[in-house]
Formats: sequence, C-alpha cells, structure tokens
Amino acid sequence: MMQAMIFAAGLGTRLKPLTDTMPKALVSVGGEPLLKRVIHNLSVAGVDRIVVNVHHFAQQIIDYLKENDNFGLDIRISDESAGLLETGGGIKHAAPLFAPDAPILIHNVDILSNVDLRHFYQRAGGLLKTDASTDVSAPTSADAPDALLLVSERKTQRYLLFDDTMRLVGWTNIATGEVKSPYPDLDPKVCRMYAFAGIHALSPRMIPLMNQFPDRFSIIDFYLQTCATHRIEGFAKDDLQLMDIGKLDTLAQAEEFLVKVKSPSQPSPSGRA
Repeated sequence: MMQAMIFAAGLGTRLKPLTDTMPKALVSVGGEPLLKRVIHNLSVAGVDRIVVNVHHFAQQIIDYLKENDNFGLDIRISDESAGLLETGGGIKHAAPLFAPDAPILIHNVDILSNVDLRHFYQRAGGLLKTDASTDVSAPTSADAPDALLLVSERKTQRYLLFDDTMRLVGWTNIATGEVKSPYPDLDPKVCRMYAFAGIHALSPRMIPLMNQFPDRFSIIDFYLQTCATHRIEGFAKDDLQLMDIGKLDTLAQAEEFLVKVKSPSQPSPSGRA
C-alpha cells in the first residue's frame, strides 16, 4: 500500500483575514480548496491511505471530508485540537493511524508543485513491485533511505546541508551564521546547500525513535539529530516548480502557476469545492 500524511493543522496566520473564519487547508486556489488539490494529487499517485492532522477550525475540515465521502479514500483524522504539536510531534501523534510496513509520504497542505509524487515515493523505497513506469534509478527496498527530503535551490536564509552523496549533515541560517549539526566541526561552505520543499517521505522504522522526543517538536530537528546514525537523504528535482501558498499575495499568482504545472493527463478533482 501507499500511505501519506497532509499537514493541515497550521493557523495560517500569514493568510489573514481569510483564516480568521476558516482553516488554511480550505482556502481556495484556482477554484478548489488547497486540501482538495493535495488529496487529488496523492490519489493520482496511488496513495491508498491519508492521515490529515487538524487544529485550526478542525471541525470544518472534518465536515468537509465527510461531505465529500473522503473522496473515495481511506482518510483518517489526527486531532490536535488540544494544541499544535509542530511537524515532528504531529507525525508522532498520528503514528497509530499508519500501517507499520510502508513509508509515509508527508505533504504540506499549502504546497503546489510539479513533483511526480509516485516517483518520489518509489525513490523512498515505497514500492517493491517494478513495472514499465518504474524508474530504474530508484533504489531497491534494501537501499531505501530512512527519510527522503525534497529540496530545491531557491534562495532563502535557512538551508539544509548535504554531503556529496546528498546525505543530510546539518542546517544553517546564512543571515546569522547559526549551524545545527551532529558534526561539531562541520563547515557549511564545503556542503551542498538546499532549501526544504515541504514534501518528504519517512520510513516507519524511524517512528520509534520519536519516543525519545517531547510531544511537540520539529521534524527538521528530528532529522538533524538522527542524520549521523540514519540515512536522511535529499532529492533535488532538476526542473522543480514549486509554490508555497503562505501569503495573500501568492494567492494571486497561484492560478497562473497551476496552469503552468498542470498535467493534461490528470483528471480534474471530484467532489465539492
């Protein structure tokens, strides 16, 4: 099976005043809620089970999914109404809802991209069966990383740091010079620097390690603290087109972006807008 998690619990403060009355996940882009678009893309990729975490206007998301019969998928709710748990804590809290034998594809609800999610999942070792559509460069299950992070070359102040094999070794803020790494003498200047793109795949064998962490923590901090002992890898897509719908001004650009990345072979999402 293929399984995924959609991070939909955020407050969406940068999208105010829209998010004063609705969750960010239900903000419409190109005539469709962000949540619907991500669910559709995951479904096209072959995902069977989706976990959606909720907090801000949680009941609106629950009702929306119910009204649309979960879009014909096995969709489960991870309720964070009692308090936001951040990205790492959100995965830890949702752990009982996942199958224990398949990687988890994790997708921020506010990310639009041209990423082939099925291919990305395969690279993470998600599919053991090979067929004509399988990329022969994808690793076998034995070679699968413990986590695979989609990264890009976009300009930012905060970068993930990788060695020449694209294994994660640290993080840096180039504005402040701060460095986080399990390697005390790491020099960011000799590393490959990429920005995190909000899509990643996590092996279920990493979930037990989260028991050592508090209820609330960042998944990036988790990756940084485990990358010396586990294979946390980056995947830089050459022709990556990606938009983070984080601010009101990006909503105006989103329709043009969607036209640019839309695949004519993909059907339009079904269900209510």
